[in-house]
Amino acid sequence: MATIASITKQIIDDPRDAEFTARGEKPVFSAPSSAVITIVGQSPSLDAQTHGLCWDDRSGDTLRAWLGVDRKTFYDSGKFALVPMDFYYLGDTPGDKGMEEPREWVAPTFHPEIMKLLPNVRLTILAGSYAVRYYLGQDSKARLEDTVKDFERYLPQYFPIVHPSGRTDIWRTEHPWFDETVVPALREHVHALLGD
Repeated sequence: MATIASITKQIIDDPRDAEFTARGEKPVFSAPSSAVITIVGQSPSLDAQTHGLCWDDRSGDTLRAWLGVDRKTFYDSGKFALVPMDFYYLGDTPGDKGMEEPREWVAPTFHPEIMKLLPNVRLTILAGSYAVRYYLGQDSKARLEDTVKDFERYLPQYFPIVHPSGRTDIWRTEHPWFDETVVPALREHVHALLGD
């Protein structure tokens, strides 16, 4: 059976990741077997890649605020698995469009084996359109806004949310229902699983 160490080696050794390996970069994810919640995001930011920690950036601060947890709980409790749709910082797109899209082959190649090593997970939070489309089997025409608004439909296994990047700040002011309804429900589900 695969282990986190063996999967990490497979990612590093994959020829499609050669440029990252050549630079000495390591895949950024964490999957403790004790995790009860998995968070699937997009790709690590430059800060996250540099520090070797998923969500170690402004987006992570926002996400932790939505979850109602501090950094120690998020990183050190063993309750959270952090499994992005791509394991490396891929660079930024020109203009203000955010980061490059996760490579399509990464999640189907490695996620199934990682998820098998997380027997205690009871909720998977899907942060952003890439995670939502992959895990909920949606095509590109599906509107993330509609999926997030209808989050209860996907419980108890999945909880879809928008990605907590700065680019969603304006969207949130235009869609107050997210902070008024979705965030409190997300926090309630998370803390129920954490035993608070």
